[in-house]
Amino acid sequence: MHELVKKARSFATEAHRRIDQRRKYTNQPYEVHLKAVASLVASVTDDPQSLAAAWLHDTVEDTSATLEEIEAEFGRAVSDIVSDLTDVSKPGDGNRATRKAIDLAHSAQASDRAKTVKLADLIDNCRDICRHDDRFARVYLSEMAALLAVLQQGDPTLLAKATKTLDSCARRLGIANLGPGVHLEPDYQPGDPERIARHGRALQLFIRTFSAEDVAEPLRSFDHERRAEQVGKIMRDLGLGVAGIRQDGVMTHYIRADDLVSGNCGSVAHRFKQGQVLEGDSSLSDVIHVLTRHDYCFVTVLGGVAGVIGRQDIQKPMVRMWLFGIVTFTEIDLTDRIRARWPEGGWSGLLTPGRLAKAQALHQERATRNQPCDLLDCLQLSDKARIIVTVEEDRLALGFETMGAAKRVIKEFESLRNNLAHAQDIIRYDWPQIARMAQRIDEIVRAL
Repeated sequence: MHELVKKARSFATEAHRRIDQRRKYTNQPYEVHLKAVASLVASVTDDPQSLAAAWLHDTVEDTSATLEEIEAEFGRAVSDIVSDLTDVSKPGDGNRATRKAIDLAHSAQASDRAKTVKLADLIDNCRDICRHDDRFARVYLSEMAALLAVLQQGDPTLLAKATKTLDSCARRLGIANLGPGVHLEPDYQPGDPERIARHGRALQLFIRTFSAEDVAEPLRSFDHERRAEQVGKIMRDLGLGVAGIRQDGVMTHYIRADDLVSGNCGSVAHRFKQGQVLEGDSSLSDVIHVLTRHDYCFVTVLGGVAGVIGRQDIQKPMVRMWLFGIVTFTEIDLTDRIRARWPEGGWSGLLTPGRLAKAQALHQERATRNQPCDLLDCLQLSDKARIIVTVEEDRLALGFETMGAAKRVIKEFESLRNNLAHAQDIIRYDWPQIARMAQRIDEIVRAL
């Protein structure tokens, strides 16, 4: 195995293991999917950069790795392939159909090598979805048909295999005349709109209160002809990690302090990538979405790039308030669900004796202090979550296919809540949960 491919396999496997990511339906380690995609690509090419990208194709979307990190580790060519394979739509762009149309246009512009990897990814995902989820398969197959229409420059063998896989699954599901342009809306919504609507107005107002421009820092800029060494010294003296580059008075690129070694600024500048620049009034969910893919999110004011946000800016009090508000909303929703499901308090039998005893002790203490409340109000957030996911209907409404997945996310969610409450670092340990929660809250708002 080529050293580049071996390194990519190790990097991707570790990145997905670090967040304990698993396949949705089988609960298998995520590397099973990565290996399947890489094997399909290896069946038609021995190009090490394509094979490396096959292993890395989901790292930017699903883990804490960014495209800039992929470039630093594996070079621009591999990073470009992974970039082509990474969705560019944001939660704030609209419903699933709208976002998929944006990503479809992105895939149409991808390189031939990226299209080959995408074909392998579609084949493995299609097999898995059609084997386990007839309902969602109808949505996925229509989206896959549209993708195949723009992936014609990919490897012909994998294109034929993908087309055959699509046709086979469509026949099994009894879908006729499936082709590009067909869109089947899912017959379900993420979450429970009726229950969420009780607090919908408050949630919508809360989400709109915070925006990208509230978090962004001013982006210093330099002319592209300036000498790199000179600008590098200025940036280091000011403690700047990134700055903008002007050409003919317009901010068109950015530079990183570490790149400024020799030549002029324009020779080492990076062009703003699709999806990396947001308008000032964009939601914090969109900001977090960009930062899952890139080291920096750039913000426009009056049509021009003027601000920058890095992951460390998510530590700012305003963002922490926003995140804690979402945690609070989530706990209210869980409490409502439990009260509706067990109006007489029958939920207590679903707790371990130790957890129930702690809740009862707190309940008694509050009564002693003349602070009467329900026993349910004395539970920890994680206790409420563990109770509600025992009911399949509620577990699925919360987006968990399996109990294992639910338990993992509950543990991560509890870590985030505690780190927020105690002003601890939320980037190093909680980034995947922050990204998941931001996406989830946008899904809920759209369902209102």
